[in-house]
Amino acid sequence: MHCPFCRHPDSRVVDSREADDGAAIRRRRSCPECGRRFTTVETTALAVLKRSGTTEPFSRAKVIDGVRKACSGRPVDEDALAQLAQQVEEAVRSTGAAEVPAHDVGLAILGPLRDLDEVAYMRFASVYRGFDSLDDFEAAVRELRAYQQLASTAAAYDPATAYDAVTAVPHFGAAHDPAPPPVHVPSAT
Repeated sequence: MHCPFCRHPDSRVVDSREADDGAAIRRRRSCPECGRRFTTVETTALAVLKRSGTTEPFSRAKVIDGVRKACSGRPVDEDALAQLAQQVEEAVRSTGAAEVPAHDVGLAILGPLRDLDEVAYMRFASVYRGFDSLDDFEAAVRELRAYQQLASTAAAYDPATAYDAVTAVPHFGAAHDPAPPPVHVPSAT
């Protein structure tokens, strides 16, 4: 690492610490030539592969800008948008890939946005998934309602007090307990 003061081509690491919730490493360095200290921040590069074939660095700001348009006029504050962008980045980084298709970034946005604001979710999904007709909107609303029903059922489930009504056997969510019934979304015909 070149010293930013004297441009000496070498430096010594004095201290290293995690930064940005483990997404970066902050290093304190010392130049052996001029003796001055400086800080560097090292992050892994995450590139987004666009449909055109070009790549660009992942940007939380671009995620926030895109979601902000969908949230226009909705009661969503900047902190919530920043939190959503962080969730998206964590989801994309968790794939372990250095290069992620833009489509996968959009998919990573949909889940947290659905939990944040349903109207903004529908706006974003209609553009992202390319809704062409009212049927597309109706299908998305059915999916959203099924998700809400599943989420409310899961939120109301208390394993400490859950009993099977037929056998009066307590269920604690263990591996041998039966899985919840699947959610069926009626098709638009």
